[in-house]
Amino acid sequence: MIDRKLKKLLLERLKVYPAVAIVGARQCGKTTLAKSIKGIYFDLEQESQRLSLDLQWDDIITDRKLIILDEAQSWPDIFPRLRGAIDSVKRKGKFLLLGSVSPSLMRHISESLAGRLSLVELTPLLLSELKTQASRKRRWLCGGYPDGGVLEPKRYPQWQIDYLTLLTQRDLPNWGLPAKPQMTMRLLRMLAALHGQIWNASQVGQSLGLSYNTVNSYLDYLEGAFLIRRLQPYRSNIKKRLIKSPKVYWQDSGLLHSLLNIPDENSLLTQPWVGASWEGFIIEQILGELAASGKNVDAYYLRTSDQYELDLVLDFGNELWAIKIKLTASPTPNDMNRLKKTSDMISASRCFLISRTRSSVGDRYEVSCNIETFIEQIHSNL
Repeated sequence: MIDRKLKKLLLERLKVYPAVAIVGARQCGKTTLAKSIKGIYFDLEQESQRLSLDLQWDDIITDRKLIILDEAQSWPDIFPRLRGAIDSVKRKGKFLLLGSVSPSLMRHISESLAGRLSLVELTPLLLSELKTQASRKRRWLCGGYPDGGVLEPKRYPQWQIDYLTLLTQRDLPNWGLPAKPQMTMRLLRMLAALHGQIWNASQVGQSLGLSYNTVNSYLDYLEGAFLIRRLQPYRSNIKKRLIKSPKVYWQDSGLLHSLLNIPDENSLLTQPWVGASWEGFIIEQILGELAASGKNVDAYYLRTSDQYELDLVLDFGNELWAIKIKLTASPTPNDMNRLKKTSDMISASRCFLISRTRSSVGDRYEVSCNIETFIEQIHSNL
């Protein structure tokens, strides 16, 4: 079993809160992580499991064991009972809920469990969680879903195709997305082509025959399902005209590559958009590490009208980090000089040029390094 970095944070939260919810994409490993913690497990998508929980309710809520409730959003009636049990038992670490984020899940949590529950987010497998060099090498191509090929190469890309088909035909409609599956799949393919680009809802809507507002509402569902990330622009008072629309990224590179019919890394490296793919992959590794650590940080990008750009701006509150991502093994001094000039525009406290270089150069404030070294920098800063 792969040790998940989120487990430490999860155990810490269970010591403080009566209930904790692990949210994240379907099949990212929530159930496996929960079962690694001893408790009484119920799958609430199964009618028999709901009945079993109902019949045992009075006994198990007084038991000291942790109660694990999987796919909690599928049984809305459980939330008022949870609130009553939490208020009456008053015990830390009593309930662990698992669920894919949907409007109904978040509504029930906010209505019934506000102040009683802590949310933690589990991502697909992070690069730093993989134990072998072969699996780490596959991570960019195949993505991070445990069953999606990163551990067993032959499963990519068919697993991703089946996964997206199930989401479009069952899960997303069940969560309230009003689009037909064929329309959702068209939108997913269009978003794959737009990966790493500035979001233009009007342009996408015209291509699909939908309104600006409808396209944005559909994107809300895809973001809530942990498929898409909208990276917001950094607001600054610099004396330059800034791009003010968000950028869109696929959160999992394997899903992106399957939609774009990429069979292997050699094919990937020949694509004109390979730099955008690498950029999104690195951004998700960084944000995934921060989520697993429980660190509160705001993430943005910056682009000026004259093409000065930061791929990622991390606002830690007391520090501002400027990050440029480049798919090369040999970054040049000009790359670092342009990064420094751009980071100075926003008075960043540290700047990083992340590439595939094997060596790290620079000092505490200006660093050229690979993603592994950058992750070490994150954890030394926490």
